[in-house]
Amino acid sequence: MLTTDHLIAERMRSFDSSGIRKMFEMAAKLKDPINLSIGEPDFDVPSDVKQSLIDAIQAGKNGYAPPQGIPPLREELQRRINRQFNHPNRKVMVTSGTSGALHLLMMTLLNPGDEVIIFDPYFVAYDALANLAEGVVKPISTYPDFQIDLDQVSDTITDRTKMIIVNSPCNPTGICWDANRLRDLAVLAQQRGICLVSDEIYSDFSYDQPHRCAAEFNSEAIVVSGFSKSHAMTGLRLGYAHGPAEIINAMTQLQQFTFVCAPQPCQWAGMTALESDVSHRVVEYRRKRDIVVEGLRGPYELVAPGGAFFAFPKLPWGTGEEFAQRAVENNLLIIPGKVFSRRDTHFRISLAASDEKLQRGIDVLRKIAKQGP
Repeated sequence: MLTTDHLIAERMRSFDSSGIRKMFEMAAKLKDPINLSIGEPDFDVPSDVKQSLIDAIQAGKNGYAPPQGIPPLREELQRRINRQFNHPNRKVMVTSGTSGALHLLMMTLLNPGDEVIIFDPYFVAYDALANLAEGVVKPISTYPDFQIDLDQVSDTITDRTKMIIVNSPCNPTGICWDANRLRDLAVLAQQRGICLVSDEIYSDFSYDQPHRCAAEFNSEAIVVSGFSKSHAMTGLRLGYAHGPAEIINAMTQLQQFTFVCAPQPCQWAGMTALESDVSHRVVEYRRKRDIVVEGLRGPYELVAPGGAFFAFPKLPWGTGEEFAQRAVENNLLIIPGKVFSRRDTHFRISLAASDEKLQRGIDVLRKIAKQGP
C-alpha cells in the first residue's frame, strides 16, 4: 500500500502529543470519568461577554479585522498597559490566543540555532514552538521547589541565547515565582541583551500574593496574555502581546500573512470581558486549591500551588504512565508529568472541576498511593 508519510516535513517531529493523546484514548473508554486532566476552566463564559459576541455577530462584525486588532480593543489594552508599566516604547497587538502570540514571537525572533531557555516543568507548547522555529531549547530544572536558580540560568546562557521564557503562575505546577528571583532574572536578561518572554495567561489566578510581571523589572520584556483562562474563552482564541514597538510591528506583519487576525466577533466580546468581574472565580479556585492540598497531605509530596489551577504532586511509586494507567483503572484521568518535563517523577491534576469530582479524585489518589505498584 502506498503511503504519504514521506511527504511530512521534518519539522513535524517537534510535536510529540503521544502522552496527552494516550490519555484521551483511555478517557474515551470510560463512562463518566473523574476528569482531572483538562487545562481549562470548568465555569462558563460570563453572560455579558457571550451577549457581546452574539451582538457583534448579529451586527455583521464578522469580516477581517486589522492584523493588529480592532482599534477599540487595542486602544483600551494600550491604555491599561501604559498605566501599569509607563514604558514609552511598549506597544500591544491582539492575537489568536496566547499560543498564537508565542508562535508569532518565536517565528519573528528566532534564527536557526538560536537558543531558548525554558524552565522545567514547562507548558508543552514552548518546546514544540521553539523547535518549529528551528531554535534550540535549553531546559533548566526547577526541581524540587520549582523556583528559579539564577546561577543555573547564568551558567546556561551562551552567545546563542536569544530568549528566556517565564510562566508564573505556572502550568503545570501552579507555582508563583518569587518576586525577587523574577526581578533578578529580568535584570540579567536585559543586561545580556536576551529577550525575556513572560507568559501571563494565569495572572488573574494568584492566590497568596499579588501577581508580579517580569515587565515591571525589564522594559524590553515581552508579555503574552489573553482571555482564555480568566473568562473561560478557550475556544474563542483571543489573546494579546505587548513589548518593544519594533518587535510588535514585526509580529503584526507576520500575523497578516499567517493568522490574518484574531476572530473579529471575539474581539468585541473581549471589550466586554475587560470590564467583566471574575474575582469570585479566583476565590472559588483558591478554595479548590486548599481542598486538594489538604486532601493529598500525607501520601503525596506536593509543593502547594500559589496560582493557576493545577497541582503537580510527586509520584508515590512507579512511572508516570504506570501511575496514570492505575488511575484510569479507577476511573480517574490525570496527566503524567513527563508530558511537561524531561523528568518522569510527578503528575498533573487540574483543579478545574466540581468539589464533588475533586473529592472523588482525591479519594482515588489516596487509595492507589496506598496500594503501591
